[in-house]
Amino acid sequence: MDKMKEKSAGKNWSKHIDFIFIDMFCLQAAFLIAYLIRFDGANPYVEQEWIAFAFMIEFIDLFWMLIASPFHGILRRGYLKELLTLVKQAVGLAAFFALFVFAVKQGVTYSRIALMLTCVLYIVFSFAGRTAWKRYLRKCIENSVRRQMLIGGGELAVRYARQLQTQVHPQEKIVGYLAKTPNDTLADYAGDCDQLEDWLKNDKVDEVIIALELDQVGLTNQLVNTCEKYGVRVFLLPFYHDVMSASPSIECVGELKLVNLRSTPLDHLSSICIKRMFDICASLILIVLTSPLMLFAAIGTRLSSPGPILFRQERVGRGKKTFQMLKFRSMRITGTEETGWSTDNDPRKTKFGSFIRKFSIDELPQFFNVLKGDMSLIGPRPEVPFHVEHFKDEIPLYLVRQQVWPGITGWAQVNGLRGDTSIEDRIKHDIWYIENWSFSLDLKIIWMTIFGGMVNQERLTSKGDN
Repeated sequence: MDKMKEKSAGKNWSKHIDFIFIDMFCLQAAFLIAYLIRFDGANPYVEQEWIAFAFMIEFIDLFWMLIASPFHGILRRGYLKELLTLVKQAVGLAAFFALFVFAVKQGVTYSRIALMLTCVLYIVFSFAGRTAWKRYLRKCIENSVRRQMLIGGGELAVRYARQLQTQVHPQEKIVGYLAKTPNDTLADYAGDCDQLEDWLKNDKVDEVIIALELDQVGLTNQLVNTCEKYGVRVFLLPFYHDVMSASPSIECVGELKLVNLRSTPLDHLSSICIKRMFDICASLILIVLTSPLMLFAAIGTRLSSPGPILFRQERVGRGKKTFQMLKFRSMRITGTEETGWSTDNDPRKTKFGSFIRKFSIDELPQFFNVLKGDMSLIGPRPEVPFHVEHFKDEIPLYLVRQQVWPGITGWAQVNGLRGDTSIEDRIKHDIWYIENWSFSLDLKIIWMTIFGGMVNQERLTSKGDN
């Protein structure tokens, strides 16, 4: 799970807006100087083709940063890794632009030397800019460390202290902890909880973290009142922490405050509309683009074995409602499709069926499921009711997946969790996706699906005919 978060926590590009501006400025500077070198000091911003070039490379670079998240973990990266990241970004930038000019048949308009010089200078300028800004940010972090007093000596307090120790550049420092009895696992015992006011009045603490166990929660009001008396920020680490999502929300009913333990981005109408509109537009375009391939698959399926062209199977979708998921039939009709498992050497598969499964061509009719509203392009893979009933009692949070539309591809699939892989790991990835959904994350998953997620290794592909 930690590895999964490490690979994708960088999807939140907005927190790296400073590096994005630095990168785009360095790219434009690299283009300008490369043009001046190549064309003996001529002005590139007076020719329409090169003005378009200047805008296009910035757009491609921004798209790359949105999809590839090159700034994730940037403060922890060393010089060599930063340089390799930049080289990869520059190569991607050049490749995308080359594809673009080839598509619009404008290859002869632009100088290859100017393009190569732009990439080289971009690496140099951006490396210098990123390095300087990282040094400045690290210095700011070191000078703005917040002193924290930890309240509690139980398991929650120990877990919090350990999490701070894992951070490379922590902005918080625990100056001590208050508890009824000392805990040898924690350092800097500062006394009983009653001594909190003494620490606050002497201005020794910037923040207070209350991490009390269940039998001590009665002290919470007193501790919070003490913190607010001295204007010190207070944070609560509740004893029910493990059953909360990454982003709970508060709802008010009169004077009472309700904690929504599993608030997700797709609870909001605006997010639902964005996702649904994208699904409708994208599925329409994909149906048109893949229609020749679907015609080929339909003819091949009909000729490969007797039976219908399309395989329809009941799956569980959003809100635990069932729907008929469509696929091109890849097996002979045997009557065991509802709960049977298909293996790599399954005798039910036809040769043509193996081919279309290998390249996920059999999944193409699901674009119609997306258009209808039963599925989304991106989401947890839908299961047959038989397996939903089986797994819901064995795997914690399994049915949380049913809070969103199931998808043709998803975060679990692009991270290699297809076929004979851990169902628990798949559920963790699905829940992480649900709690951290964003439009840019969907775009990233589509990108990863196209470049690596289309070929099915088919060790133990799925339940039924999935």
